[in-house]
Amino acid sequence: MRTTELIKEIQNLPLQKRIYVIEKTIHLIRKQEDSAQMRNAADALFSDYKSDKELTIFTDIDFENFYEAR
Repeated sequence: MRTTELIKEIQNLPLQKRIYVIEKTIHLIRKQEDSAQMRNAADALFSDYKSDKELTIFTDIDFENFYEAR
């Protein structure tokens, strides 16, 4: 479906349904943008985490058993 056809279809919807379509669309755009930003940040820091021991020092204990003191 072309953009102009899609807009015409949305214009034919009742007001509440148009608002719903807009809200869902904005939510999906934000979710995709957040995912993209997180992916870009992870990619940008990947080499740092591979080479900088200061950033990964606590991963040495990841597989040790953890017991909460009470």
